[in-house]
Amino acid sequence: MKLIKYLSAAVLGGFLLTACSKGGQPTSTDPGAYSSATGAEYGEDEDAFDVADYAEFPQGPGLIFIEGGRTVLGSMEEDIAMTRDNIERTVTVASFYMDETEVANIHWLEYLHDLKRDSLPEVYEAALPDTTVWSQQLSFNDPYVTYYLRYPGFRFFPVVGVSWLQANDFTVWRTNKVNNILAQQASGGGRRGLFGRGGSDETTEGERPSIESGYVLPNYRLPTEAEWEYAAQAMIGTQYTEDENQNNRRMYPWDGHQVRNPYGKQMGKFLANFKRGRGDYAGIAGSLNDGAMITDYIYAYPPNDFGLYNMAGNVNEWVQDVYRPLSFQDVEDLNPFRRDGFLDESTNYDSSEGYHSLVSDEVRVYKGGSWKDVAYWLSPGTRRFMSQDSSTATIGFRCAMINAGSNK
Repeated sequence: MKLIKYLSAAVLGGFLLTACSKGGQPTSTDPGAYSSATGAEYGEDEDAFDVADYAEFPQGPGLIFIEGGRTVLGSMEEDIAMTRDNIERTVTVASFYMDETEVANIHWLEYLHDLKRDSLPEVYEAALPDTTVWSQQLSFNDPYVTYYLRYPGFRFFPVVGVSWLQANDFTVWRTNKVNNILAQQASGGGRRGLFGRGGSDETTEGERPSIESGYVLPNYRLPTEAEWEYAAQAMIGTQYTEDENQNNRRMYPWDGHQVRNPYGKQMGKFLANFKRGRGDYAGIAGSLNDGAMITDYIYAYPPNDFGLYNMAGNVNEWVQDVYRPLSFQDVEDLNPFRRDGFLDESTNYDSSEGYHSLVSDEVRVYKGGSWKDVAYWLSPGTRRFMSQDSSTATIGFRCAMINAGSNK
């Protein structure tokens, strides 16, 4: 008799689930009142499984949605260094989020402010950018050493002098900072926030919401090389039909094989901040073209078709990947990423064996070209590498985030 009663409840639960869900099927945002696996009522009593209310979160602060898909990665440019380290290959990159701009000086100063207040002095000191990257023995760049990071006029210029390790530490702080703010808002400690809610029973004061609560954003992080290159290509702008055909690839993050704007009132203007030739960083006074002798405002040039600014020029950008020459043999075709020396160990490049190589598991890829690079390096397929604890005046970064729970 009890079994029949239980089965009846399960059937009723399934009916109620169907009745309460949009379209008759449960979804992440409308799971129904009853489990579709057991028929148990969610949150029926203290011991019941509680399913928190959930509305698909918008992108976190500063992020732009990048719709994933199939693409061809690799260099389209002539391999002038004869490295053969980025052969063309077809891959699929899942949808993700990426910063609209490079991380700016004002963002790094906010980071330093929090560290100085809440961390040990040595942690704060380790996070300081190396401002001496501006110093050159035969150049008068001394003012940038003092002023570039902290002077208000440079607030929204890209932060430089940060190593790959420092950039990763920043992403950890940013994740915690954003989620702590969301936790305060979820517990009624703040105004209506990113999720459009004012308060919740999911948290108590001082307690961080669980992942299941739906109040926690995934981690900010450095983009993988594949994500970065895919986002820079922005081939979505060349997709004119629905037959999955793309008629051409892009040499730069914009159409055409030129670095000047071919249209309208901005015709002839450079589309990125780069070094035009030996000794020529900006043009002639009275008719400056790219207008930037060094870095520039993070919104200074037209965005690509994903809405991302300065995916070519201004500063190179760190990505997650350990550097290795790439081949079809050691590359996955779905979300490719090299985290270590798997299938291509660092001993293959060991200088102690008589090889003259800088390749190891401590060198990371950077991409995009900078204010100090010629146009060749603006192509998304080009790549270089540097030790993860080193920094220069030409490398910055931007953050990315997974697109959790959706294939949109």
